[in-house]
This record gives sequence, C-alpha cells and structure tokens, in this order.
Amino acid sequence: MRLSVHLLRSGDETVLNQLRAKLHPDITLSTGSNLPVPAEYDILVAGRPAREHITASPNLHTLIIPWSGVPESTRQLMLEFPQIAVHNLHHNAQPVAELALALLLAAAKFLIPMDRALRSHDWTPRYEPSPALLLAGRKTLILGYGAIGQRVARLCLALGMEVVALRRRSGAGAGGEIPLATLESLHDLLPQTDALLICLPHTPETRGLIGAQELALLPAHAILVNVGRGSLVDEAALYHALREGRLHAAGLDVWYNYPPDQAARTRTPPSAYPFHQLDNVVMSPHRGGLCRETDGLRTTHLAALLNSAARGQAMPNQVDVQAGY
Repeated sequence: MRLSVHLLRSGDETVLNQLRAKLHPDITLSTGSNLPVPAEYDILVAGRPAREHITASPNLHTLIIPWSGVPESTRQLMLEFPQIAVHNLHHNAQPVAELALALLLAAAKFLIPMDRALRSHDWTPRYEPSPALLLAGRKTLILGYGAIGQRVARLCLALGMEVVALRRRSGAGAGGEIPLATLESLHDLLPQTDALLICLPHTPETRGLIGAQELALLPAHAILVNVGRGSLVDEAALYHALREGRLHAAGLDVWYNYPPDQAARTRTPPSAYPFHQLDNVVMSPHRGGLCRETDGLRTTHLAALLNSAARGQAMPNQVDVQAGY
C-alpha cells in the first residue's frame, strides 16, 4: 500500500539516506519543518509536534515519536486526537540497559572516588576498608519491565543477582526466570532490595513514585540506579538519603534541571542539591541512549515500523496515550 511519511526534523543527510535505503518502495518520505504542500502525509514522525502538524494533513492516522517515552506536552495534545495512533521507538533500549549496568557496577564498587584518588597518585583507598559491594547473590528490584527493563534484568541475571521486576501486570518474564509483580507490591519488596533499578517512563502515575518513605524502606546498603526520569524519585529525599548514609550509593543518568539552551550547557547544575559533592554518587548527563551506533539503530527501528505499515501489518510499540506509555 502507498504510504506518505513526513519526518519533522530533517537531520543529517547521510542518516536520511540510510533511512531511505531501508524503506519499502511504496513509502514516500518528506522531511523538514516546512510541511509539504499539499500536506497529505499518513504518518508523522515527531517527538514534540505542534497542533498544526497534527491537523495539517487530513490523512494522518499515526504519530511516531522517535525515541522511547512520551513528552507530557505531546501526550496532552494527542489526547485531543484519539483517532490518531501513537507509537514510539525502542532503538535505545540496549544502550540504556548497558549504561544502567555500568552505573550499577560503578556505584557498587565506588570507582569514581578511587579513580580520582589514583589520578592524584593517592593509593590510600587500597589500604582502607573497602566500601565496595559484591553484587552476586544480591536482590535486585527493577521498576519497569519494558524494552529497557527486560534487558537490564538479563544483565543482572548474568551477574548472578536475584531479580524481581514490577510492571502493570504480574506473571513471569525472561523465560519464567524473573517473577513479575505489580506496583502494589512495591512497599513489601523494598526492604528486601539490595539494588533498585528504575527503568520506568515519566507518567502521571509514576511521578514521585520513590519518595522519602520508599527510600526509608530500603536497606542502608542498597544502591539506587535511575535511567528512567528524574521526576520519578524525590530530589530532596534522594540527596539527603545519600548524604546521610541511609542509602549506600546511587548511579544517576536522569536529572531535575536541564540546560534551557546551548549557551547554558556548560553552566547548568543538574539539581538544586549538590550531588556532585557526594562520593557515593555516579553522575551521567542523560546520555544512556547515545552511542556511536545510535543513528543506525534509530533508522533501523524506524524503518521497521514504517515498513510494517506499508505491508499492511500491525505496527509495534503502540503507546497508551491515556497512561502515557
């Protein structure tokens, strides 16, 4: 079937050519912030479309958000257009899962302060009691069992950790190896949790999910890793739990304050609290989904979605706009 697709952000021409080479021959692709005239696209690829982008084409039946998650402004807009399906891409799932594992290991082994000391030719940490934790045999709780959470679970299993995951529906995952529980079990599971790995999207339901009460339920030796969104964890409660030693360590790739423009990129603190002063925090500037292969992964996954539509097949990764994921 003939299919017209408009990509709102044109991007690098080399990447666009790679995308075009992977598309079904029945797909016509237009790009750019200037909409085609007449606007007759069937599918719009845009993360934060304006209302006019949605209403311009009478043929529009699908919006593809070219990353995982749904910006709140986009969710609110698309609630007004229930006849238009919303899908997203999970091309970043493996890179984010790998970073989650890297943050877990770095936090558990206190690699950052040890690296900093040795760069100053200071070998003292070698001769002091080690703060590093052995991860094998530890109990891991993964919040969110989507494309990222499932990969994180397999990586933790490979380390010899015991894994439980929370999602909307209970059951079993990863070939039955991983018990799945619902969020109603969160408070029961936290006291038994050695490593809490947060892979949930930001939604009205998940905002502030981990607050002072939930952090207090974790054992003092627990490690928290957040690769979901900063808003899922109470900012002040997390800082004070780490500073006061009520939480052993944390690895954070998502934050509470982001640069508003390019000029602010070298002078924007990621939080109102000085996490950078804490030795038990590993900080990453929200780059979990980025690697040298990102553009190739995105074009491959986007082409797969579009080609499914061109063949008349159901497109994967449909978003429940009401729920936000």
